Amino acid sequence: MNNNFINIKNRKASHEYELIDKYISGIVLMGTEIKSIRNSQVNMSDSHCVFIEEELWIKNLHISEYGNGGYTNHLPKRDRKLLLNKNELEKIHTKVKLKGVTIVPLRLFINEKGIAKIEIAVAKGKKLIDKRESLKEKDNKRDLDRIRKNF
Repeated sequence: MNNNFINIKNRKASHEYELIDKYISGIVLMGTEIKSIRNSQVNMSDSHCVFIEEELWIKNLHISEYGNGGYTNHLPKRDRKLLLNKNELEKIHTKVKLKGVTIVPLRLFINEKGIAKIEIAVAKGKKLIDKRESLKEKDNKRDLDRIRKNF
């Protein structure tokens, strides 16, 4: 599989949260983790980001163990450090201090240079009414596209 096609998305994120700002971050990985990512063996649905001593970490990102890893294999749900510059970290930290604001990972991909990157977003949780509205909008858009296709 070509590196350019690795694009693992967190489908729950846009449904559960209202996205405010997006950032692209590097991620600290072990050798067997990048091999599992290249095999698309990642689950982002329960993952979230937290600040620990002014550093941003991602928790509950499940990267399956590499089949040929042996004793050097990684733990699937270990905490991984995210790599952002100081200004970005300060901006995110000030926004997260507000009530109801969190940091969610949106997608994990491999860039042109073959380096794993993760797109994160500062987000605010949606209420049930908002979730219903976004589902209605999605259904309406799908219906309109279907009608346009037929004509």
